[in-house]
Amino acid sequence: MSLAGKTIFITGASRGIGREIALRCARDGANVVVTGKTAEPHARLAGTIHGVAQEVEAAGGKALPIQLDVRDDNAVQQAAQKAADTFGGIDVLVNNASAIMLAGTLATPIKRFDLMFGVNVRGTFVTSQACIPFLAKAQNPHILNLAPPLNVNPRWFKDHVAYTIAKYGMSMCTLGMAEEFKTHGIAVNSLWPRTTIATAAIEVNFPEAILRASRKPAIVADAAYVIFNRDSRSATGNFYVDEAVLREEGVTDFAPYAVTPGTSLYTDLFLD
Repeated sequence: MSLAGKTIFITGASRGIGREIALRCARDGANVVVTGKTAEPHARLAGTIHGVAQEVEAAGGKALPIQLDVRDDNAVQQAAQKAADTFGGIDVLVNNASAIMLAGTLATPIKRFDLMFGVNVRGTFVTSQACIPFLAKAQNPHILNLAPPLNVNPRWFKDHVAYTIAKYGMSMCTLGMAEEFKTHGIAVNSLWPRTTIATAAIEVNFPEAILRASRKPAIVADAAYVIFNRDSRSATGNFYVDEAVLREEGVTDFAPYAVTPGTSLYTDLFLD
């Protein structure tokens, strides 16, 4: 497996899972388009697109940092064109950018509702739409949405209905686009972690004990890497779970991924 010379366009790549996927691809010598809103150091959140771009170069890849708000469809179109012009095309799109608020109906401000739908659903749709014309020209094109399996158990709706619908909107993009672009050879899949992952989203929205019971973002990046190397004409329309993907590749020791070795892991949202 290798992504050498492939161009990977990643949204929300300034930290967390997006950053980790960027670095995993860079180790193969991939071209990585590092997009995100954070271009200057943030007071509370670590990481910028320029810092990750430097890490990508140091890891052996080529980087193109682009400050990008995925809600801005014109900016997304320009970013996709710039990526293709710089590297000669786009081989993989990772829709990782996401907004979260775990609150019930009455506690969810409409401004936050709009943010989640604008970033999660609209952002995924807009970025996919912008990149698909370039992906259609690639040899093994993939779209990977960081979104959960569709699970209509009411327990996943009752406490944070707005967030659930926004994430499932990404999942429905996977379901629909996989079928729509099957004849074009473009794989469209979702990937979700079996456990919570130690990212800023978990740190801000969950108790510290859950952060300690999480895995490192590297497990999601390693699973994404495996998916990118699968045949796009046959591996499409799947709702992958990171641990299951790696087990299929023969991985049996997951201890190195644990934030706190020996601690019981906390199962992520949307998985029964």
